[in-house]
Amino acid sequence: MKILSWNVNGIRAAVKNGILNFINEENPEIVLLQEIKSGKNDLPEELHHMGYKIFINPAEKKGYSGTMALSKVEPLDYSSGIGIKDYDSEGRVQILKYDNFYIINTYFPNSQHGLTRLDYKIDFDNKFLEFCEKLRKEKPLIITGDFNVAHEEIDIARPKDNENNAGFTIQERNWMTEFLNHGYIDTYRYFHKEPGHYSWWSYRFNARAKNIGWRIDYFIVTDDFIKNVKDSIILENVKGSDHAPLELLL
Repeated sequence: MKILSWNVNGIRAAVKNGILNFINEENPEIVLLQEIKSGKNDLPEELHHMGYKIFINPAEKKGYSGTMALSKVEPLDYSSGIGIKDYDSEGRVQILKYDNFYIINTYFPNSQHGLTRLDYKIDFDNKFLEFCEKLRKEKPLIITGDFNVAHEEIDIARPKDNENNAGFTIQERNWMTEFLNHGYIDTYRYFHKEPGHYSWWSYRFNARAKNIGWRIDYFIVTDDFIKNVKDSIILENVKGSDHAPLELLL
């Protein structure tokens, strides 16, 4: 089984950039998209002709945030949000229930330039962990999306230059450590120990060509599910967004 996850930085722009051709070629059973920046009524028409059930969780604010799931198999159940309006209004979380696991598609808040949303993000992080801890009592979890944090120095090209910047603050990194310590596994790092692999590059300074990147997108699984995972991949050469798509192979 192949599961694809991608922060597309706007679904309409991504469609123009050829994302649908890529999805058709990869042919994953499930696709999880973040930062779609689209409402239910302005999705590209082509999405409805790909053979997937579509689940969309848009932000209340137009052209901002939002998550979407595409599934060839009808999930047993679907819901969105973690039950807290301040976060759920931004369309950040989707939950899909299948026979053997839950998938949680998540677009974590960015703590922003000047760390103006750091407190908001850390509070979201903590509430999200509480939500996952309750849900995992039913079934194993596959959690994917843009976490907006590079966990360790190996996950960022220039750690010293970014120590106090959004996405690499000690508060965000400490939360990620705490999260994993609760029995969650970063699948990419489980299989791949080498440095120099990233999932996001700034559009500025020719960063992608120079591979000055950050690994901020993840497939995380509960420790009781890692035995089912064959590999976790970053498709670094696939363009169409400032993020690379991820694949989880089961």
